[in-house]
Amino acid sequence: MNHTDERLLNAEINLTNCDREPIHIPGAIQPYGFLLCLHEQTLRIVQASENTLALLGIPAEELVGAGLDRLLGPACVAEIQQLQAGLTENAKLLGARLEHVAEHPFYKIILHRHDKLLWLEFEPVVESPASGVDLSMLNEALGKMLAADKVLTFCQYTVEQVRGLTNFDRVAIYRFAEDESGEIIAEAKHEDLDTWLGLHYPATDIPKQARAMYLKNWLRFIPDASYKPARLVPVNNPRTNRPPDMTYSVLRSVSPIHLQYLHNMGSAATMTISLVKDGQLWGMITCHHRTPKLVSYEIRDLCQFIGKTFSALIKTKEQHDQQEYQLRIRESQVHLLEHVSSNANFVEGLYKHETNLLHVFDCGGAAICFDDEIITLGNTPTKSQVQDLLDWLQENASTDLFYTNSYVQQNPAGLSIRATASGILAISLADAPGNYIIWFRPEVIQSVTWAGQHQKVETLSDGQVFLSPRQSFEAWKQLVENAATPWKQVEIDAANEIRLHISDVRLKVFNELQTRAASLGRLNAELERSNDELDSFAYVASHDLKEPLRGIHNYSLFLLEDYADKLDEDGVSKLQTLVRLSQRMEGLIESLLQLSRVGRLELVVEETDINELLTGVLELLAPRLEQTLTTVDIIRPLPTVRCDRVRMQEVFNNLLTNAMRYSNELEKQVVIGTISENEAEQKRLVNHDDFHVFYVRDNGIGIDPKHHESIFKLFKRLHGQDKYGGGTGAGLAIAKKMVEKHGGTLWVESALGQGATFYFSVSKHL
Repeated sequence: MNHTDERLLNAEINLTNCDREPIHIPGAIQPYGFLLCLHEQTLRIVQASENTLALLGIPAEELVGAGLDRLLGPACVAEIQQLQAGLTENAKLLGARLEHVAEHPFYKIILHRHDKLLWLEFEPVVESPASGVDLSMLNEALGKMLAADKVLTFCQYTVEQVRGLTNFDRVAIYRFAEDESGEIIAEAKHEDLDTWLGLHYPATDIPKQARAMYLKNWLRFIPDASYKPARLVPVNNPRTNRPPDMTYSVLRSVSPIHLQYLHNMGSAATMTISLVKDGQLWGMITCHHRTPKLVSYEIRDLCQFIGKTFSALIKTKEQHDQQEYQLRIRESQVHLLEHVSSNANFVEGLYKHETNLLHVFDCGGAAICFDDEIITLGNTPTKSQVQDLLDWLQENASTDLFYTNSYVQQNPAGLSIRATASGILAISLADAPGNYIIWFRPEVIQSVTWAGQHQKVETLSDGQVFLSPRQSFEAWKQLVENAATPWKQVEIDAANEIRLHISDVRLKVFNELQTRAASLGRLNAELERSNDELDSFAYVASHDLKEPLRGIHNYSLFLLEDYADKLDEDGVSKLQTLVRLSQRMEGLIESLLQLSRVGRLELVVEETDINELLTGVLELLAPRLEQTLTTVDIIRPLPTVRCDRVRMQEVFNNLLTNAMRYSNELEKQVVIGTISENEAEQKRLVNHDDFHVFYVRDNGIGIDPKHHESIFKLFKRLHGQDKYGGGTGAGLAIAKKMVEKHGGTLWVESALGQGATFYFSVSKHL
């Protein structure tokens, strides 16, 4: 061995050079097996591991230059020769009894081709009963992995399956963040071990060249972390005069810094399986045991299969989680804007309800800053500190939306609030200065638990410091202090939508009313634009949803028709439920489309005789009226009004249909009429000079006064889906919007068990 070889094997590895450590050319192996490197054409042994003397009684120097027949029988040699041409980096597995060796030990041979060598790695046979595979358990576990609808559930099933196969003391999944730091997100462990779940590890714990190796070689196994490496003889390949590239070697010796790291963690044996997404290292399945542990190659290969299955599915699982988070954000936005619209003081709508600014997306705290008032929610800086932030935003934020995950980098004065507000997302509410909504995120170091913070630094007798979790944490901490978890694009978009809907509409209107400016036209334009955008969104969204939903419905019917005899009763029942639910969903979407059309269509106003109009409506409903034993009395004469004839027919149609549906009486009675001028004045309903007021009165089940407002909301039903003829709950919402298009309002007077009277007004000035 020359001096270069010696320096290579004994190179000092410390914190300053671990990223440059040549881990792919260690020139040594783990001694639980032995290694032979062969010439590609001649199949002569070029290099052998020095532990052949201990395992076989044959010095490595004696094997170098020999053929495979020195150890293997003719049949095994012939099989290797047959496989030779097709070998790649991907391993092949053979079993062989060694010839010409005392006691003829039986080994597994792992073959692959790399760096212009054929590699034969000999592993002892594991005679443990754990080598067997319970295929039914594996099938069940893979089924759970496929069915998991959340990333964390998916990860938990995976670690439980790997631990069930290997019986390691601990199996965990380590997920990388964008900055390459990692977090333990799933764990299966022996009951007497402390949990690692939720611990974070700095990026420095896995050097760059190690990450590259994990991408090439999916599984790394160390059965005994206290091993002494067995060198290759010779260390350098004579043809290339350098150590061979051992990237794909199963027995490859690992970095001494990694072994020290394992020692610091209390791990005597480990196995690591790469998890890859889109060609990048997503994370790792990491297995640990407190004592040395030899796992058979077959079991390890099966665990690698689980890792590759995980890698193939993780993108879909993450997309599902992301879609679920987006839906949660959307639902929170809807509730928040509903509160804003329904409160006389819109600011109260932002924080005085169960769903408030804190629930829109993940954050630590929020502040509403309007008209020199600061209202805080959750964990936030003090109000005086928020005021300092407002002053800074007013001077430095050039757009209506500002965000950063490191406020300190933007403003050094932010150091004092980093614990609660390292991350800032702010939207401007109005033209007046200092009016903002601000969301805060705490510094990452404050919000997570970092592994190794309380471990001792390991120092060798010569003063050399080896990497440990504590050391790597301190190095990382200097790089990422004062930073919060970055804002996702979906969160930024959500904040901008809130700004558009609240600031552009509600707050500008508020400012205009405060200054008593004559700008009602501008307000109407803003409201009309907002409503048009919402109508357009509802129309496009519901229209686009109909096609895939119709496909689901049709394919469900096909399955029932073609495969019902192949399914059990439960399977048929579930398909029938799917058909029923898809039909209901189609009804909901159709109602949404109808509601959006009402908002989008212009009225065709003409002089309309309501007496004549009702005659047509009753002719259309005649079969249903006869079937339900419903009589309709019209208090004539009814006026002639200016309205959209088609829309007005739909209003009466909806109200009459409701009257027939929500009644327990055998004979149902409905009265239609109009309010006289005296009645309008007595009840103080509307100004009779400006409005016609019609009513539809029934003798049905009635409505509790506490529900008089909510029944006009879209898809709101007060009864079970199967009661009173079903329906989507959209009829009254659609009728209300039609009436509002005519400049009027729709309301109800009712009590439980006393029938209901629906009133609606129509402007006389259309």
